[in-house]
Amino acid sequence: MAASHPPQRTHARLGTALTTAKLALFPVLLAQGLHVRRKAIELPEAEGARIGQALPKLPKQSGTDQPLRLLVVGDSSAAGVGVAHQREALAEPLAHGLAEELGRPVHWQLVARTGLTSLEALALLRETPVLGADLLVTALGVNDVVRQIPPSRTCRNLDALHDWAREQAGVRYWLHCGLPPMHRFPLLPVPLRWVLGGQAELLNRELQAHLGDQRDRALRRLPPTKPEKAGGGLIAEDGFHPGPQGYRLWAESITPFIARRWARLERNA
Repeated sequence: MAASHPPQRTHARLGTALTTAKLALFPVLLAQGLHVRRKAIELPEAEGARIGQALPKLPKQSGTDQPLRLLVVGDSSAAGVGVAHQREALAEPLAHGLAEELGRPVHWQLVARTGLTSLEALALLRETPVLGADLLVTALGVNDVVRQIPPSRTCRNLDALHDWAREQAGVRYWLHCGLPPMHRFPLLPVPLRWVLGGQAELLNRELQAHLGDQRDRALRRLPPTKPEKAGGGLIAEDGFHPGPQGYRLWAESITPFIARRWARLERNA
């Protein structure tokens, strides 16, 4: 049986390998990064309301009809870049899914903007009228990777966001959506794709270790999918954002997880 390695050692090895690769491939990575910026298709954020409510078709007889408040915060993926309307994106389908799973109304709000890093998301929240929330779901980290922000700093930024969410919005549970598999993004050429994919994986591992077994915060990764060409449904035509099937899979994969965690939190309250 192979010997297991402590998470910190594994993270350190991945971090060292990425640093070595970036130094060795710097001219190539720089050229590819500039090329990607020039050729990237700029898709708009999804249209539609960013505040709404979702009602269950069949309320649970033994449950409560007190609305659950959901706040979704994030970057372009949370904003729905890659689909036309919010009903095809993340926040609105997630609210409807939770309403069905929990058998109670869900009031939802979306605070998102293309290009946001973890620190910029906190700044946006501070200047946005937030209605209050029980649940927080975030889609953050990709821009931290693209801008080469160290994972440790991203974790500190997210901790600051957590403090704000609890104190200012009343959040009781937070689900961090794991970073997507950037090593499969069709937009990114090799070796840039490998390096950014490795950095995304490193941030996922660092955040998972950072969160540990906290009851009120968790990281949930997307289920693995087969690579596909841009525009095929899972990935938008820009080769970087989710397409309609990608968003649907995303919402469907985290809805039951959040519902179970919330039900457990209420039982133990």
